[in-house]
Amino acid sequence: MSSFEVLKGFATPEGTLKYQERAVAAGKPREHFKEFSGLRLSSIGMGTYLGDISQKDDAAVENAVYESVKSGAVNVIDTAINYRAMKSEKSIGRALLRLAKEGISRDQVFVSTKNGYITNDGDFPGVDVMEYMHRMYIATGVITADDISSGYNVMHPSYLAKCIDRSLANMHLSTIDLVYIHNAFESWHEDVERKKFIEMLAKAFEVYEQYRKQEKLRYYGMATWTCFRVTPDSREYLSLEDAVDVAESVGGKDHGFRFIQLPYNLAYSEALLLKNQKVGAETNLTVLEAAAKLGIGVFTSIPLFQGRLLHAQIPDYPGAGDPVSRLLQLVRSSPSVIAPLVGQKRPEHVVENLKVADRPPLTKDEFAQAVKILTQRPMSG
Repeated sequence: MSSFEVLKGFATPEGTLKYQERAVAAGKPREHFKEFSGLRLSSIGMGTYLGDISQKDDAAVENAVYESVKSGAVNVIDTAINYRAMKSEKSIGRALLRLAKEGISRDQVFVSTKNGYITNDGDFPGVDVMEYMHRMYIATGVITADDISSGYNVMHPSYLAKCIDRSLANMHLSTIDLVYIHNAFESWHEDVERKKFIEMLAKAFEVYEQYRKQEKLRYYGMATWTCFRVTPDSREYLSLEDAVDVAESVGGKDHGFRFIQLPYNLAYSEALLLKNQKVGAETNLTVLEAAAKLGIGVFTSIPLFQGRLLHAQIPDYPGAGDPVSRLLQLVRSSPSVIAPLVGQKRPEHVVENLKVADRPPLTKDEFAQAVKILTQRPMSG
């Protein structure tokens, strides 16, 4: 039996620049890549949420990751430990091993995952989620049943640590570029008071900072659903500045909290239009504006609304192109957004979704014009 293969290292400025230069030489526009923290990251990322727990979808996700990265269009891969019961992470690991053998080294690709939600292991289909959690974590004293929220989320430090260890193994990595706490406030705000949640968040960030010191992760962040997209008077609201303050209290000025993820598309446009954040004395900021001031990079989820927006009548705007490009262009061109994360596993979807990488994002003027057109003429289904 061969020894377990681990890809050493992480995305670096030199590695991601090498990826960008190869892509540009093959015809991709240089502007397709955004620079953040010295890294050159593709303005389209690949998500791995959808799919069945089957060998067929294992292979489909692996091949989609492989083809997306190989194409020069994507060097940002996003997943979560609970996606397809760990099988998405395992598919990514196999794809990265294949790519490394073909010259696309670990330092060229930015890999993010998420933890917090309970999950089982899809390689053991006879053990369901609750039985898995009991056997692996409750019976062994890692957590108690009370550590699981009504939203099926766990923020206990020992659980988060074990999830990182498992994600590293699933993906054959020595270091993960980015680990998010997954929909934490959304999963806990009905169970605990805000003050208690902030204390729990600090404990989670402590785990991430420890793993940074061990060079097992580079950055951490918050992958969210509603908390950055609602008004401040909402029970579900969280201030981005408050989250950054928590990270600073734990990790000092050099803390690793550098990214957030939130839904953003033509139906969920709050990131761009809702002025619900403040930074210092400045008020009336959108979350994208606040992120820029706080040095936080933004990745966005469901840019195609899991395909539903493809059936909408989207007004044409300059620099857009086909329907998929029309949806992706606005998101990838938005200030502070590094990349929308597009779920894809069928070969034809990979080709269709990545067409937009052949054109640069919109210029500032084109973006302003597009926003004007799209906000003045609502879409019809």
